[in-house]
Amino acid sequence: MTELPDLAAGALAAGTLSALALGAGLWRSRRQRALQREELAALRSRLDGVQTALAAEIEHLAGQRIPAAARHLTHPRVTVPGPAQPQFIGSPLGIGLESVLNSVRSELTAQRTRIDAAAQAGMRGATREIQAALYRLQDALRSLQQRYDDPELTQTLFALDHENEQSLRRAQVAAVVCGAWVGLAREESHLVEAVTGGQARLAGYHRVRVHNHLETGTALVSHAVEPVAIIVAELLDNALRHSAPDTEVVVNLEHVHHGACVTVDDAGLGMTQDERDRARRMVAGSDPILLTDLGDPPRMGFAAIGRLTRQFDLSVDVSSPSPYGGVRAVLRIDSHLLSRIDPELQPLAAGAPRSTRRAPAPTRTPAPAPAPAHSYGAEHAEQAGVDAAGHHSVPDAGGLPRRRRRTPATAPAAPATQAAPERHQPQRSPEQAAAALGALQSGTAAARAANDDAGAAVAERATAPETATAHETQQSDYEGGAAR
Repeated sequence: MTELPDLAAGALAAGTLSALALGAGLWRSRRQRALQREELAALRSRLDGVQTALAAEIEHLAGQRIPAAARHLTHPRVTVPGPAQPQFIGSPLGIGLESVLNSVRSELTAQRTRIDAAAQAGMRGATREIQAALYRLQDALRSLQQRYDDPELTQTLFALDHENEQSLRRAQVAAVVCGAWVGLAREESHLVEAVTGGQARLAGYHRVRVHNHLETGTALVSHAVEPVAIIVAELLDNALRHSAPDTEVVVNLEHVHHGACVTVDDAGLGMTQDERDRARRMVAGSDPILLTDLGDPPRMGFAAIGRLTRQFDLSVDVSSPSPYGGVRAVLRIDSHLLSRIDPELQPLAAGAPRSTRRAPAPTRTPAPAPAPAHSYGAEHAEQAGVDAAGHHSVPDAGGLPRRRRRTPATAPAAPATQAAPERHQPQRSPEQAAAALGALQSGTAAARAANDDAGAAVAERATAPETATAHETQQSDYEGGAAR
C-alpha cells in the first residue's frame, strides 16, 4: 500500500521536471526567434539604406557624371566628378559604375567622330563646287580687266575681283578644315610674294606693313607656296579682326638658323591663357579637328592652320605676346621648303617690298676682248671709240683717231711695244645680244635727255600714245594692290 504513493510522487516529480525542461526549451526558442526578428529587421534596414544609396549613386551617375564626361570631350578643362558615396570607391559596385561611364564615353566619342566625318564630307563637296564657281568668276573678271581700258570700269572690276578673292579664301579655308587639298598648284615663288599674296586676300590689307629682311631671291618650293599664303592670310585676318581699325599689323620676314620666319605682331586685345592654350593645340595640328569644336559660327582659321602645318611640315607658334600688346604669331619655314630664284630672271612683283639687306657692291670686270666682225660687241666698241684692250680713240691732227692707253696714276707705265694679251670672248646668244642692244638704247636715250644734246628723244616721248601710258600706270597700280 505504501508503494503506490511513492510511485505517484515519482511520476509527479518526473512530470514536473519534464514540464520545466519543456518550458525552458520554449523560452529559449522564443528568445532565439526574437533575436532573429531583430537581425532580420536590421538587415532589412541596412538593405533599404544600400538601395537608397545605390539609387542616389545611379542618379548621380546619370545626372552629373555622364553629362560632365560628355562635356569633357569638347572642353578638357571640365572635371568629371567621382562617386557620390565614398563606400562605393574601389568596391565591385563602384568598379561597375566606372565601367558604365567609360563605355558611355567611348560610344559618345565614336558617334561624334562618325557624325563629324559625315558633315565634313558634305561640306567638302559643297566647297568644291563653290571654289570652282569662284575660280570661273575670277577668270571672267580678269579677262574683262584686260579687255577694257576705262579707268572707272577698271576700278570697279578690281573691287569685284578683290571681293571674289575674299569669298574664295573663305571657301578654301573651309575645304582645308574638312580635309580637302589646298585647291591650287603654283610654281616656285619668292617668299615675300607669297606673304603679300596672302595679304591681298584680306579686306584690311592696307593696315599691314611688311618688312622684308630676307636675302634677295629667297623663295619657296612649288608645293609650299599656297599653304604659306593661306597660313599668312589667316594669321593676318586674326590680327586685323582683333585689333583696332586705326592700328597697324607689322610683318617681319627674317632668316633663322634652319630656314626663315614670318612674324606677325598686332596691337589688339591679346588672348587669355585658356584661349592661348587652345590656339596652341589647334595650330600644332596634333589633335583631331571636329566641326562641332569650332563654335557657332565656326572659327576655322586656327583649324586650317593646324591642317596645313601637319600636312606640309610647317610650324606656327602663338604662345608669345606681341610687344605692341596683342598677339605675336610666328610661322617657321624649314630649309627643305626654301629655294632660291635668280632675281634677274624672275624679278619681284612691282608691289612687293624690297629687301632691306644691301646687295654686294659690283666688282669691276675688265673690258671684253675684241669680237669678230659680225659680233655686236665689236660694232659697239668701234662706235663708242673704245677698243677691247681698254684704249680710248683720240683724234689726231689729221682727223684720224689714234689710240692712247688708259693706265692708273700709280701703276708703272707699260712699254709701248708690249702687246695686250689676246682674249677670246664667248659667243653671245641672240637673247644676250638683244638684252645688250636694249641696254645700249636705254642708256643712249637717258644720256641725250640729261645733256639736252638732241631733242629727238624728247619729241618721241612727247608724241608717245597717252592711252598706252595710262594703261601701263593702271596695270602697275593693280599689281601693287594685288601684291598687298
